[in-house]
Amino acid sequence: MITSTNNNQIKNIIALNKKARERRAQRLFVVEGIRGVAEVPGDFLHAIYYVEGFGDSEEGQKFLSEIHSKAPQVTCEEVARTVFNSMSDTVTPQGVLALVKMQDFTLEDVLGGSTGRPAHVIILESLQDPGNMGTIVRTAEGAGATGIIMNSTTVDIYSPKVVRSTMGSIFRVPHIVAPDLGETIKTLEDKYGVSVYAAHLKGEKFYTELDFKGDTAFMIGNEGNGLTDEMADLATSYLKIPMEGQLESLNASVAASLLMYETHRQRY
Repeated sequence: MITSTNNNQIKNIIALNKKARERRAQRLFVVEGIRGVAEVPGDFLHAIYYVEGFGDSEEGQKFLSEIHSKAPQVTCEEVARTVFNSMSDTVTPQGVLALVKMQDFTLEDVLGGSTGRPAHVIILESLQDPGNMGTIVRTAEGAGATGIIMNSTTVDIYSPKVVRSTMGSIFRVPHIVAPDLGETIKTLEDKYGVSVYAAHLKGEKFYTELDFKGDTAFMIGNEGNGLTDEMADLATSYLKIPMEGQLESLNASVAASLLMYETHRQRY
């Protein structure tokens, strides 16, 4: 049993929780909770940590048995309660935590890969709120989106709050960080024939009037500032979302959800 916060493994988990730089360097991130860890594909589990006494309960024995069945290579470490609380990112830890390997996706994966489906992509420019990011990832799975592209100034998709709010969708929705988002958008349009839409005040048609049955991508901008002019100018077309009252825009995750589910409605 690990009984000290000075243990190097514990120090490393705390660093991974706090620092995106460490997550990127090690290609590892933290998943907490029984349900969250259960969602992780076996091949991507790196290590499991559980609070003292958890392995003695019927629930704990069943959970650890299932983990061993799908990931026999993974070590499971028992941790003293005070130590576990220090390494957890949640106020009320469930007593289970995993280190998970990042998945490596390609642009082709994000576009649908071998699924045979038309591309259905969400492009994020400098989105900052972890809740918005998590909601978009989760909704992307529900609406059948093929993937997500984001720039490097978007909130880290592997941060603890984002991972929790995706409810496991992070493992099933292909996603990439584009070193140059503008160039990636041009590649989508010029090489792959994807129609890239931006919700914009200059849009002439409502999103319900447009055809999203073909390869489609939607750009979603920063919560406070929206899309930069540089990114908006790259759109194949502008669209607009109906607004009543004095609003000019919706919450980023709400706007993304409307567009994703309209695409789903048209295709299915």
